Amino acid sequence: MQARRIARELALLGMSQLPDKPEKLSAQDLEGLVSAAVKSLMGEVQDALEQASADLQRSQDRLLESETRATDVSSARAMLQDAIAATQNAINYLGSAVQIPELVQLANRKAVKTYAVEILSHAALHRATVDRDLDAVMVAWQVRRLAQVDRDILRIAVVEVQHLGIPDRVAINEAVELAKRYSGEDGYRFINGVLRRWVTRFATGGDGDAADQTEPTSEVSATPTD
Repeated sequence: MQARRIARELALLGMSQLPDKPEKLSAQDLEGLVSAAVKSLMGEVQDALEQASADLQRSQDRLLESETRATDVSSARAMLQDAIAATQNAINYLGSAVQIPELVQLANRKAVKTYAVEILSHAALHRATVDRDLDAVMVAWQVRRLAQVDRDILRIAVVEVQHLGIPDRVAINEAVELAKRYSGEDGYRFINGVLRRWVTRFATGGDGDAADQTEPTSEVSATPTD
C-alpha cells in the first residue's frame, strides 16, 4: 500500500471530526484526529471479523435447514443459494479484515501521519475557499448538500493540487479510489466529474464544460446540513 494513499484515508476519517471553525485547530489537535483515525481502522478489523462470524453462522444454519426442513428440491436449492451467499459475504469481510492490519501498521509511520496532518491542516485553513470553488463547478448543487464523505473527498483532492503539489491527475485518481471504498455506489463517478471540471476551471485556467458534470444520485447526496 502506498504511504500517501493511507494518509489520505486517515485524513478522510479525521475530517469528519473537524469542528465548524477548523481554522482554529492547533497542530496537536490535528495529530489527535489522525491518531483517532488509526484507532477507527483498528475497530474496522473487529467489526469485519464479527460480521464474518455472523454470516458463517447464518450459512451453517441454512445448510442445516436445507437438510432437515426442505420439502422439495426447489426449496432446498433456495436454502443452499442463501447459504452460499452468506459464505461469500463472510469471505469478503475476512478479506477486509486481513488487509486492514497492514494499513494500520503503515498508518502508524511518522511520514504517513505527517502527510495526513498536512492535508487536514490545509483543509481546515482553506475550507471556505475550497468549498466556494467547488460550488462554482457544480451545476445546481452545493458542497454543503453533499453527503459528508463526498464533500470531504472533494476537499482532499483540491487541497492536494492547490497546496501540496500533487498532480491533478493523481489527485483525481486517488479521490476516485477513496470514493469507491467509502462513498455510495455511484459516488466515484460524481466525484470524478466534479474534480475534472474543477481542474479545467481552476487548475488550468479554463472555464469548464457543463456537459462533464454528473448530477449526484440519491446514494451520493444528502439532505442539507444546515
